[in-house]
Amino acid sequence: MDEVDRIVAAWRHERPDLDVSPMEILSRVTRLSRQLDRARKSSFSEYGIEGWAFDVLSALRRSGEPYQLSPSTLLQETLVTSGTMTNRIDRLVTAGWVERLPDPDDRRGVLVRLTEAGRATVDSALADLLVKERDILAGLTPAGRRKLASLLRELSTGFDGEED
Repeated sequence: MDEVDRIVAAWRHERPDLDVSPMEILSRVTRLSRQLDRARKSSFSEYGIEGWAFDVLSALRRSGEPYQLSPSTLLQETLVTSGTMTNRIDRLVTAGWVERLPDPDDRRGVLVRLTEAGRATVDSALADLLVKERDILAGLTPAGRRKLASLLRELSTGFDGEED
Protein backbone atom coordinates (compact mmCIF):
# COMPACT_ATOMS: atom_id res chain seq x y z
CA MET A 1 0.00 0.00 0.00
CA ASP A 2 1.34 3.45 -0.91
CA GLU A 3 0.26 7.00 -0.16
CA VAL A 4 -2.10 7.07 -3.15
CA ASP A 5 -3.86 3.94 -1.87
CA ARG A 6 -4.37 5.68 1.50
CA ILE A 7 -5.73 8.83 -0.17
CA VAL A 8 -8.08 6.87 -2.42
CA ALA A 9 -9.32 4.80 0.53
CA ALA A 10 -10.01 7.97 2.52
CA TRP A 11 -11.98 9.49 -0.36
CA ARG A 12 -13.94 6.27 -0.85
CA HIS A 13 -14.86 6.35 2.82
CA GLU A 14 -15.80 10.04 2.80
CA ARG A 15 -17.42 10.14 -0.65
CA PRO A 16 -18.70 6.66 -1.52
CA ASP A 17 -20.96 8.31 -4.07
CA LEU A 18 -17.99 9.24 -6.28
CA ASP A 19 -15.85 7.02 -8.51
CA VAL A 20 -12.35 8.03 -7.40
CA SER A 21 -10.61 5.29 -9.42
CA PRO A 22 -8.95 7.82 -11.80
CA MET A 23 -6.91 8.97 -8.79
CA GLU A 24 -5.32 5.53 -8.57
CA ILE A 25 -3.59 6.16 -11.90
CA LEU A 26 -3.34 9.90 -12.33
CA SER A 27 -2.14 10.69 -8.80
CA ARG A 28 0.70 8.25 -9.36
CA VAL A 29 1.46 9.81 -12.75
CA THR A 30 1.62 13.20 -11.03
CA ARG A 31 4.02 11.87 -8.40
CA LEU A 32 6.20 10.29 -11.10
CA SER A 33 6.14 13.57 -13.01
CA ARG A 34 7.55 15.34 -9.95
CA GLN A 35 10.34 12.77 -9.75
CA LEU A 36 11.12 13.26 -13.43
CA ASP A 37 11.14 17.05 -13.01
CA ARG A 38 13.66 16.68 -10.17
CA ALA A 39 15.81 14.35 -12.28
CA ARG A 40 15.72 16.76 -15.24
CA LYS A 41 16.62 19.77 -13.09
CA SER A 42 19.46 17.86 -11.45
CA SER A 43 20.88 16.60 -14.76
CA PHE A 44 20.54 19.92 -16.54
CA SER A 45 21.94 22.06 -13.73
CA GLU A 46 25.15 20.02 -13.84
CA TYR A 47 25.63 21.27 -17.42
CA GLY A 48 24.38 24.82 -16.89
CA ILE A 49 21.23 24.44 -18.96
CA GLU A 50 17.53 24.76 -18.28
CA GLY A 51 14.77 22.49 -19.52
CA TRP A 52 13.82 24.77 -22.42
CA ALA A 53 17.45 24.88 -23.59
CA PHE A 54 17.67 21.10 -23.45
CA ASP A 55 14.48 20.87 -25.53
CA VAL A 56 15.87 23.13 -28.28
CA LEU A 57 19.34 21.56 -28.25
CA SER A 58 17.75 18.09 -28.32
CA ALA A 59 15.60 18.97 -31.31
CA LEU A 60 18.72 20.07 -33.19
CA ARG A 61 20.70 17.00 -32.10
CA ARG A 62 17.93 14.59 -33.11
CA SER A 63 17.71 16.20 -36.55
CA GLY A 64 20.99 14.51 -37.53
CA GLU A 65 23.93 15.95 -39.44
CA PRO A 66 24.45 18.87 -39.86
CA TYR A 67 22.28 19.41 -36.72
CA GLN A 68 20.45 22.44 -38.03
CA LEU A 69 16.82 23.44 -38.36
CA SER A 70 14.85 26.50 -39.33
CA PRO A 71 13.30 28.50 -36.49
CA SER A 72 9.84 27.49 -37.75
CA THR A 73 10.74 23.80 -37.46
CA LEU A 74 12.06 24.43 -33.96
CA LEU A 75 8.71 26.06 -33.15
CA GLN A 76 6.93 22.87 -34.21
CA GLU A 77 9.34 20.71 -32.23
CA THR A 78 9.07 22.71 -29.01
CA LEU A 79 5.52 24.12 -29.18
CA VAL A 80 6.37 27.71 -28.25
CA THR A 81 5.56 31.05 -29.87
CA SER A 82 7.86 32.66 -32.42
CA GLY A 83 8.76 35.45 -29.99
CA THR A 84 9.69 32.93 -27.34
CA MET A 85 11.77 30.94 -29.83
CA THR A 86 13.62 34.06 -31.00
CA ASN A 87 14.51 34.83 -27.39
CA ARG A 88 15.62 31.26 -26.77
CA ILE A 89 17.78 31.17 -29.87
CA ASP A 90 19.37 34.49 -28.85
CA ARG A 91 20.21 33.06 -25.44
CA LEU A 92 21.62 29.86 -26.92
CA VAL A 93 23.76 31.86 -29.36
CA THR A 94 25.10 33.93 -26.44
CA ALA A 95 25.92 30.70 -24.57
CA GLY A 96 27.80 29.41 -27.62
CA TRP A 97 25.57 26.35 -28.04
CA VAL A 98 24.02 27.32 -31.39
CA GLU A 99 24.78 29.63 -34.28
CA ARG A 100 22.60 31.34 -36.83
CA LEU A 101 23.45 30.76 -40.47
CA PRO A 102 21.88 32.11 -43.66
CA ASP A 103 19.45 29.66 -45.25
CA PRO A 104 20.88 28.81 -48.70
CA ASP A 105 17.35 28.07 -49.97
CA ASP A 106 15.76 31.29 -48.68
CA ARG A 107 17.62 34.62 -48.83
CA ARG A 108 15.53 36.01 -45.97
CA GLY A 109 15.67 32.87 -43.84
CA VAL A 110 18.10 31.59 -41.27
CA LEU A 111 19.05 28.19 -39.98
CA VAL A 112 19.95 27.40 -36.40
CA ARG A 113 22.90 25.03 -36.11
CA LEU A 114 24.15 23.18 -33.07
CA THR A 115 27.77 24.05 -32.26
CA GLU A 116 30.30 21.50 -31.01
CA ALA A 117 29.88 22.96 -27.51
CA GLY A 118 26.11 22.61 -27.80
CA ARG A 119 26.39 19.05 -29.01
CA ALA A 120 28.73 18.11 -26.15
CA THR A 121 26.40 19.76 -23.65
CA VAL A 122 23.21 18.10 -24.88
CA ASP A 123 24.90 14.71 -25.27
CA SER A 124 26.26 14.82 -21.70
CA ALA A 125 23.01 16.09 -20.19
CA LEU A 126 21.04 13.38 -22.03
CA ALA A 127 23.35 10.61 -20.84
CA ASP A 128 23.08 11.85 -17.26
CA LEU A 129 19.29 12.16 -17.49
CA LEU A 130 18.92 8.63 -18.85
CA VAL A 131 20.79 7.23 -15.84
CA LYS A 132 18.35 9.02 -13.53
CA GLU A 133 15.35 7.90 -15.60
CA ARG A 134 16.52 4.28 -15.43
CA ASP A 135 16.75 4.68 -11.65
CA ILE A 136 13.14 5.92 -11.55
CA LEU A 137 12.04 2.85 -13.52
CA ALA A 138 14.24 0.39 -11.62
CA GLY A 139 11.26 -1.24 -9.91
CA LEU A 140 9.89 -2.50 -13.22
CA THR A 141 11.00 -5.51 -15.19
CA PRO A 142 11.79 -5.00 -18.89
CA ALA A 143 8.42 -6.56 -19.72
CA GLY A 144 6.72 -4.24 -17.22
CA ARG A 145 8.41 -1.24 -18.83
CA ARG A 146 7.22 -2.28 -22.28
CA LYS A 147 3.67 -2.83 -21.01
CA LEU A 148 3.61 0.53 -19.21
CA ALA A 149 5.02 2.30 -22.29
CA SER A 150 2.31 0.71 -24.43
CA LEU A 151 -0.48 1.71 -22.04
CA LEU A 152 0.82 5.28 -21.72
CA ARG A 153 1.14 5.54 -25.51
CA GLU A 154 -2.46 4.40 -25.86
CA LEU A 155 -3.61 6.93 -23.26
CA SER A 156 -1.60 9.88 -24.56
CA THR A 157 -1.99 9.45 -28.31
CA GLY A 158 -4.90 11.88 -28.46
CA PHE A 159 -2.86 14.58 -26.74
CA ASP A 160 0.14 14.66 -29.09
CA GLY A 161 0.74 18.12 -30.51
CA GLU A 162 -1.33 19.99 -27.93
CA GLU A 163 0.19 23.02 -26.29
CA ASP A 164 0.23 23.66 -22.56
